[in-house]
Amino acid sequence: MGEHLDALSTESHREGAEDLDKRSVRELVELMNAEDRSVPEAVGEARDRISAAVEAIVERMARGGRLIYAGAGTSGRLGLLDAAECGPTFNTYPGQVVGLLSGGPEAALDPAENAEDDSEGGAADVGRIGVTEADAVVGVSASGRTPYVMGAVRRARERGALTVGVACNRPSELGREVDHAIEVATGPEVISGSTRLKAGTAQKLILNTISTVTMIQLGKVFADLMVDVRPTNEKLRRRARRIVARATGFPQTDSDRALQESGGEVKTAIVALLAEVEPDKARQRLKSAGGNIRDALER
Repeated sequence: MGEHLDALSTESHREGAEDLDKRSVRELVELMNAEDRSVPEAVGEARDRISAAVEAIVERMARGGRLIYAGAGTSGRLGLLDAAECGPTFNTYPGQVVGLLSGGPEAALDPAENAEDDSEGGAADVGRIGVTEADAVVGVSASGRTPYVMGAVRRARERGALTVGVACNRPSELGREVDHAIEVATGPEVISGSTRLKAGTAQKLILNTISTVTMIQLGKVFADLMVDVRPTNEKLRRRARRIVARATGFPQTDSDRALQESGGEVKTAIVALLAEVEPDKARQRLKSAGGNIRDALER
């Protein structure tokens, strides 16, 4: 497949790391911290490509499409994590943000490393969840050549979906197969080939950015507040109370009353208070505004 694995920068040897097993704990901590500091800069160099990919993802999701991550090993687990966190953070509906992991969800805790070599498995998983032209599929692969990921993005393209590739080598085979290539050269790892380290950190930063900026653009954030938060436990209920009070500037007692009358719906409570309307009217405004609070307040 394309580039030989040994030729990839993520698999290469880092000069000066031949004596790791002889170093003290403090020396190793300092070394890893120094290496980690290079990651945000490398990700920053890809900001134009990330921006272009997010704009395209937002366009698909605004029309009802899904955001789908596909990966193997660490890359796939990071996709699963990002997808899982979108529900409680942004109140995405079940299946709106999806993580596909080679070997299935159970491989998150019980690694199935051989599954990453199964390109047909990636294609089959894309078919199983019924990917269409409405969806955006993000292939995540540190090497940029993982067969499972390659199979997934190729099948997604056949089905007309938007495809994005996140890789930690540049150029990459994955980058050549997708509509938007996000290739971040993180270089050799402290432990040769252990791409859960800098490569994993870079991928986590990129996925954070993709999902967060996408959700902001979809109206799930007001100012800097998680107004679509799902208050399913005491911590989140307290957060919801603070959000309503801060977003509206109303006293906490008034905010609490509005939140209660709105059935715990943060957005509804905010619009009801700021527009001085009943919760039912606030919901109608939000629905007609596609969930965007600022647009709802102008109606």
